[in-house]
Amino acid sequence: MTQAVDIRGEAGEPIPHGFKGLSKLDVEFRRSEFSIVAAGPGTGKSLLAAMLATKTNVPTLYFSADSSAATQMARATSMITGDDVKTVKGALLGGDFSAYADVLGARWWTRWNYDARPKPSDIERDLLCFYEVYNTMPHLVVVDNLSNVDTGVVGDAESYTFGLEGLNEYLSEMARVTKAHVLGLHHVNGPYADGLTPIPLSGVKGQISRVPNLVLTIHVEVDETGARVLHMSPVKNREGVADPSGATFASFRLNRTNLRLEEIDEGLPVYV
Repeated sequence: MTQAVDIRGEAGEPIPHGFKGLSKLDVEFRRSEFSIVAAGPGTGKSLLAAMLATKTNVPTLYFSADSSAATQMARATSMITGDDVKTVKGALLGGDFSAYADVLGARWWTRWNYDARPKPSDIERDLLCFYEVYNTMPHLVVVDNLSNVDTGVVGDAESYTFGLEGLNEYLSEMARVTKAHVLGLHHVNGPYADGLTPIPLSGVKGQISRVPNLVLTIHVEVDETGARVLHMSPVKNREGVADPSGATFASFRLNRTNLRLEEIDEGLPVYV
């Protein structure tokens, strides 16, 4: 056991996510561990992942199979600068993005892959390339979405679930080997796809909750001011608070202008 202490290295170190509401629930994205964020379409799981990738500014490899480069760069730039996302996207599509060049350049070790259907071999290739360029493995790897990864398994629902289980085991092993935190984004079952009610652990599509150390689900509501509020529920958490029903959650207001998630609890500062 004393040898295990010596060989631990960076394993178990949390990625500095900055969300105080999640920290109050002992939710951490720890290196050498695999987690899943599950939610309905357009609920905010990609926004959460993008904030982790841009605001933490740790070595990051982001596989964005579900969103284009234009969408992700407009979102990320708006989150980093606080500028209106419409202004940022206008500059991007207008062909003059020079005002934001230095801002994006400061995140020089955040790398993106936009293949719509990456294979595990593609993921391994990019990990090796990352190491070759930076002489370190990423601290954070995002796979957006798990169902976009080409596992080579096709057929009925049973084979689909089997393929996802195998992918989860692969990503969990990858987290151990690289000492990265590997975050997979995933969908939910039909009754929860609208994202308007708390999503339990059983609501994760394919019920692939055996492998991850952490599973977060996200549902939304519109508050009295018309603002969109995201509720993040730790339905599985080996290191802290876990409520499989989804009824325990941390809440964040979505700033529609710059796409930042802001703390709602009184006394907690806005995440910047």
